[in-house]
Amino acid sequence: MQMAFRTMLMGAAASLALATAAQAADVVIHAGRLIDGVAAAPREKVSILVRGDRIFSVEPGFTTPAGAQVIDLSTSTVLPGLIDCHDHITASFHKGDPIHTAMTRTGYDDEIDAVNNARATLLAGFTSIRDVGATTSVIVALKKAVNAGITPGPRMWVSGAPIGPSGGHGDARNGLDPELDHPGWNNSVVDSPEAARKTVRQLKREGADLIKIMPSGGVMSIGDDPKLQLMADDEIKAVIDTAHSLGMKVAAHAHGKQAIDHTIALGVDSIEHSSYSDAESYALYKKHGTYLVPTMLVGKKVYDHARTHPEDLNPSTAQKALTVVPVMLRNLHDAHAAGVKIAFGTDTFGMSAHGENAQEFAIMVDAGLTPMEAIRAATSSAADLIGDTADIGSVQPGRYADLVAVGGDPLRDVTELERVKFVMKGGVVYKAAGQVAPAALAAAQPAAKIDEQAVENAF
Repeated sequence: MQMAFRTMLMGAAASLALATAAQAADVVIHAGRLIDGVAAAPREKVSILVRGDRIFSVEPGFTTPAGAQVIDLSTSTVLPGLIDCHDHITASFHKGDPIHTAMTRTGYDDEIDAVNNARATLLAGFTSIRDVGATTSVIVALKKAVNAGITPGPRMWVSGAPIGPSGGHGDARNGLDPELDHPGWNNSVVDSPEAARKTVRQLKREGADLIKIMPSGGVMSIGDDPKLQLMADDEIKAVIDTAHSLGMKVAAHAHGKQAIDHTIALGVDSIEHSSYSDAESYALYKKHGTYLVPTMLVGKKVYDHARTHPEDLNPSTAQKALTVVPVMLRNLHDAHAAGVKIAFGTDTFGMSAHGENAQEFAIMVDAGLTPMEAIRAATSSAADLIGDTADIGSVQPGRYADLVAVGGDPLRDVTELERVKFVMKGGVVYKAAGQVAPAALAAAQPAAKIDEQAVENAF
């Protein structure tokens, strides 16, 4: 009883201290071990001074500047906030007839789910994501709400609706009565370079940060073949050239070798999945500096589901998953061995729960990456792919104070990253000692009100 009371009191005191620290001018974090996302090896006993929403300095030893509030992580490993470069944060997987679900759910349903998904993702230590496929108005509204502090969530770079051809991966009509229609189903279906250029410009106007294209067939769609290139080269080139002229990067869903090779040669910034790559493909990756985002977690989850509950999947999906996924797993090993640049991405859309993103790390390590390489893929390399190394992906002065901590050493056991106990985003603490902090419970509030609530909770 005495121990339980002591634990409760310590937790309350920590919540009070951290809530106060989040509002103070200066906060210093004493990190027992720091993996900064840049250096080849961790540093021991480091002080990270946070001023406002940015890292002001990183100093050796445990120092406490006058007036600074201390967050004691002296027995923990501190890392940059993690980054998932392939997320679908508005999507949730629902058991049962998938066509019925697709025909009855609306963007409003997705938005409600997305609020909880965003919070769960942040609390898992992912302070930034690249969302590469969602109803444009829904994901842009969520991004705005997070940026405004209305709801907690990661920083978001969003593509909106993916661009693809009629009958390709992303065409909502696949497998349905051809006479069915919906106002949104044509928004990103393109069958000419002219349509591709116009769609890119419209997505930019509607608030997209990057563009997602579908050069090949997919696994979770109905009837299309993942091995085939379904977008023509001139359509792919029109998307890439137009996006780049607007300062937008392009991510390409591609499983088949021809789609992979052609899209890389045409200047895409990243290939998602890349299942049927080979040595020729890896040479193109390296020549053009293209990133691979391998998405192993979704592959494993879909494969397991296809074996145990194929009835929950779209027609043709189960068989495609059983064929494609083993190739995906081998491909990551071969791509890494060939020296291809890799950025972390999970393709989380509910097949694995939002907030389970860190399970990708162990699969990457099993495929041959070292734990440090897998961490770099989710920090500095991911930031490089997104195009914002000045703000995210490393613990350095001037970057956002996006920090996470785990109790053990993820270089010895990378699954430690599945048990994040501390999360700070922009200098605000969302999780401490494994417990949700006040900032993650509600919309942003004035500092005085937060302090009053913290006092009441503590005493």
